[in-house]
Amino acid sequence: MSAIRANSLRRTFDDFVAVEGLNLDIAEGEIFGLVGPDGAGKTTTMRMLTGLLKPSGGGAEVAGFDVVRHTERLKEHIGYMSQRFGLYPDLTVMENIGFYADIYGVPVRGRAEKIDRLLGFSNLTPFRQRLAGNLSGGMKQKLGLACALIHTPRVLFLDEPTNGVDPVSRRDFWRILYQLVRERVTIFVSTAYLDEAERCTRLALLHQGRLLGLGTPDEVKAMMPGALLEVRTPAPRRTAALLREHLAAASVGLFGDRVHVATRDTAATEAAIRELVASAGFELLSLHPIAPSLEDVFVAVLSNQPALP
Repeated sequence: MSAIRANSLRRTFDDFVAVEGLNLDIAEGEIFGLVGPDGAGKTTTMRMLTGLLKPSGGGAEVAGFDVVRHTERLKEHIGYMSQRFGLYPDLTVMENIGFYADIYGVPVRGRAEKIDRLLGFSNLTPFRQRLAGNLSGGMKQKLGLACALIHTPRVLFLDEPTNGVDPVSRRDFWRILYQLVRERVTIFVSTAYLDEAERCTRLALLHQGRLLGLGTPDEVKAMMPGALLEVRTPAPRRTAALLREHLAAASVGLFGDRVHVATRDTAATEAAIRELVASAGFELLSLHPIAPSLEDVFVAVLSNQPALP
């Protein structure tokens, strides 16, 4: 059964096309990732799928409900955690969860047990009486998730939920998401972190409102045009700038102290790199093919996309 289905979903703002012809079919119990640069249309897509924004064209169903015709019924079956989730800093952890329980109409009978369970798996039990405004960034995100789950939604929408959160808290947050998936909750998450995209069952690459790739992380990696070369020199930033200037047919990215070059002609590009690095007076520490990461694929695919008018 499809938990989320979008057919030619479209949204415009005056003359600006934010999302164009989006088609998705997401199964129950998936963690589905929506990945793309700022302005790609991720938040607009999520707002349409949650019934908060009316599509300009096409349609969508979530948890079996049409996002336009059955908006109020849809809200009973989904949870939505936006980039700026509405926690109340002057309320305690317990008071925030209780407030959202009231909003969603969670029955008083059994509510305490449900809250205890949410606090337990989010590791917030010791902080139940702490003011939300005094929580760390990671704990605030976990509290926001607990509030979004209080009514036991079938589909959970998370808009860049770990943005600005430390690595340990990000890991804990994803541990919680995996627990939810085991309970057949469908999770639709947008993220700016490519290592997080690797954790998704499937993912979609969105750019300027258009879907460029869709599949498992391995299937998306297979979209890599040509091969990927890794270049190491003592001056990686200057090396990257040099290669970008002279290798017009290749995609060049800087990853820490390494430069990645995506190319369709491995032999010719490798020879050109050696010549350019030598002429610049840099020591070539290593140059060899490597398996691409998702970030490599996205950089390469996006660099081949013309800007829309």
